Parts: sequence; C-alpha cells; structure tokens
Amino acid sequence: MTDTIRLDPSDTVVTATRTLEAGHPVEGTRTTALIPSGHKIATEAISAGRPLRKYAQVIGYAASDIAPGDHVHTHNTEFRNTDQAYEYGTNLRPAPAASGDTFMGYLRGNGSVGTRNYIAIVTSVNCSATAARQIAAHFTPERLAPYPNVDGVVAFVHGTGCGMGGDGEGFEALQRVMWGYARHPNHAGVLMVGLGCEMNQIDWLLEAYGLKQGPLFQTMNIQNVAGLRRTVAAGIAKVEAMLPLANAATRTPCPVSALKVALQCGGSDAWSGITANPALGYACDLIAAQGGTGVLAETPEIYGAEHLLTARAASPEIGEKLVGLIRWWEDYTARNRGSMDNNPSPGNKAGGLTTILEKSLGAAAKGGTTPLNGVYKYAEPVTASGFTFMDSPGYDPASVTGQIAGGCTLVCFTTGRGSAFGSKPSPTIKVATNTEMYTRMTEDMDVNAGDMLTGGVSLEDKGREIYDLFLRVASGETSKSEAQGLGDYEFVPWQIGATM
Repeated sequence: MTDTIRLDPSDTVVTATRTLEAGHPVEGTRTTALIPSGHKIATEAISAGRPLRKYAQVIGYAASDIAPGDHVHTHNTEFRNTDQAYEYGTNLRPAPAASGDTFMGYLRGNGSVGTRNYIAIVTSVNCSATAARQIAAHFTPERLAPYPNVDGVVAFVHGTGCGMGGDGEGFEALQRVMWGYARHPNHAGVLMVGLGCEMNQIDWLLEAYGLKQGPLFQTMNIQNVAGLRRTVAAGIAKVEAMLPLANAATRTPCPVSALKVALQCGGSDAWSGITANPALGYACDLIAAQGGTGVLAETPEIYGAEHLLTARAASPEIGEKLVGLIRWWEDYTARNRGSMDNNPSPGNKAGGLTTILEKSLGAAAKGGTTPLNGVYKYAEPVTASGFTFMDSPGYDPASVTGQIAGGCTLVCFTTGRGSAFGSKPSPTIKVATNTEMYTRMTEDMDVNAGDMLTGGVSLEDKGREIYDLFLRVASGETSKSEAQGLGDYEFVPWQIGATM
C-alpha cells in the first residue's frame, strides 16, 4: 500500500493512507504539515476560489490560496450549492442478465418474500408506545420457545402521530410508514395499537390502503378497550393467538429477484467512497443482474453527485423526479435556516471528509453502475427492480425506516468511523471501510472492506463476498447487529412539518 491514493488523473488532491509527518515526499512535493490518515493533500497550487477535485468531480472550492503539499480540509475549503447541467440516460450500463441464485425465504400469500418471520406491534401515536412495549416485553425467549419459526415479537413505537396536520407531507409519510410495516413481508402477523383520539387514526389507514382485519392482522385502541392495563392484556391475548399461525411459516427456496436491499452508510470516513461503498455497489449490480432490487436513499447525501445518477436514469421522467427531490431539499434546508453542508458530521470530518459534495460522491457509489429504474417518495412501496432511489433524510434511523417501509427485507450499512446500528424486522449487515476499525469493532462488523487497501483484495471479490453474505443472512444466518439485539429502538419515522 502506497502512502497516498490518487483516484483520477484530473484530481488536485490525493488521500493519505497513513498519518504523514510534515516534509514527507508526496507526488513531486512535500507535505507542509502533519496529514492525518484519510485526509487530503494538494498536489498542485490552487488559487482562492478555484475548484478542488477528487473522484474527477468538484468537492469544494479553495477558501484561500493552497500550495502543493498543503493539508486540504475544512480550514481552507468552502462549500457552494451545486449548479449542474443535468443529462438523462446518457450513461446506461445494464447488468448482464443472470439467474439461478436463490435464498431460503418466507413466501407470503400475496407473493412477497420475507427474510425474517416476526410479529409486529405497530403504534399509531406516541401515546400507545408504552402499551406496545409492554405487550412485546411479555413474549420472552422462554415464552417463544414453543414457536421456533417465529423470530420475535417487536414493538415499533415512535414520538409522533398527533399534534400534526391531518394531511400534507408529514401525515402522508407517517401513513406510508405504518402501511409499509403492516404489510411488510418480514412480518407474519401485525397488531396495530392506538390511543383513540389522535390525529393519525388507524381507521383512516385501513380505509386508505384497503387493509382488512383477520387472524394475523388486528387493531385496537386504548380508549375503546378501557385503559392501559386492559389493552396490554388484550394485546397479549391477540398475539398469543397469532403465534401458532406465524410458526406454521417455513423457509423455501426463493429467487434473488425477490430480494430488496436497503443501501445505507453512516459514520463515514474518507475510505467509505474508496472501499466499502464501491464494493456494496458491485454487490448491488449482482442483485440487479438477477432481477433483485437495491434501494439507495439519504437525498442530502447524494447532493453534488446527483448528476451522476440522472445520467443513469432509465427515462427522463425518472431523472427529473430525482432533480425535483434535490430542489425540494434546497428549499427545505433554506427555509429552516440550514445548509446542505450541515452534513458531514464532526465524526465524518475527523475521518477526512470535508464537504457534503465529497461525502456524496463516495456515498453514491453504493448504487453500483446499472440504470436508475425508479425514484420514490419516503416510505413509498418500491415496485421497480434493479437500482432505485428513495427520498429520505441523511439521519440513518429515519432513512432506514423509510426503506424498510418501502419493502426492503435486508439492510447493508457501510461505516468507517464505526456504528452500532441495527434494524428490525429487516436485519442489518455492516461493512467496515478500514481494517483498523474492523479489528477494533469486530463484534459489530460483518465484513472488512479495508483489506481492499491493506490486503490487495479486488473490488469484484469484495463485492461478491458481500453479495454471498446477503444470501446467507436472507436465509436466516444471524448478522452481527442481530446477535447484539439491535433494532428495537431504530424505528424512527421522518417527521416533516410543524408540530402543533
């Protein structure tokens, strides 16, 4: 491994692969200061106001004159909103069609396929959260032991559902989340619990989405049942009646075309866009080739890279929908007195990422290289196969909640700083971007992509490793986050709009 990495001949910076002392020789110059591992070094003079390039793309602008060998980071880089000329469908590279790979999944009556077999307690409002948690807590491992095919009883609770408008973006997004979890293929049974007087009425959801009650889908309101204690008792009884039915589900061979994978990153560093994200992108291409679906999200984290995705749009309409999301986010941040550059976080910056433009160029690599076949609202059902995109914030729990509501049955989460994230009902697979962090957090990380730098492992081999793990986890193998019990507190519907 060399001391630095240059990603494209046109780049004006290189990335240090280890901490370099001042005066260290780098590409015909010498470092002028200590350069931490993962941070950038200028390889030519860059005048104030001129663009900085990495990935052959603009990642920011020089805030002052930068000399060859200088450390390039937040102290001498400024952010500007993107000003792109978008092209649609000019970079279409369909994956060669493939078939034959399978995983052992749960085939549901509506034709969808699950990777897990949970019973869900879904709340309509924060006021019913305690009831839901107490119902779920009753079903200890000992009580579930007679039902070995049931993965657990999980409460999905949140902090909204009332004090909100009865229509508009926020209300519609919450309803889509509830519908998505109510119909999720990883749920064998669902109990919806409300208070009764909230704005987010369960009955409205049933009517809007045509949901019908039955042995494996039940609803109840605390006010109608006559109090918390009785609601908990009634809820326990309803779940107990579901357990034998849920336990009757068994795994059968299912094609990869039935798989939907959420593509996520968090706690990113400079290596995210060089190792783990491109490797996940290769795995996404393998899924797309088999007719499966990869769902990229976090709209603020493709900002500055969206033009690369519009060029892959399968139609102008798909590309225009993506640009529309970018414009919405620019307005959303402006009216809330924020900036698209509020992300990257302090941890991202410590790991070498300087601007959202740089972070986005690395994050977009998770989507691989195949055509963009669909763009969806937050928590909207994802119906297209291949590579798709879902609108969401860059806040990981809220973003993954939307992807799962959209039908994702697996989550792949790349991280460079380290993350303790996990999710239910769809298990999370975590991919480390660097070997040092993987070694330090081996109990949390499923895959080490750092050996692409330290061990000479190819992009193709690492992508195949991730893809093969998808099939094993989809078939029931426990991921590291599942083994540690993560996922009960990561259900976070995106709250859009005023709380009143």
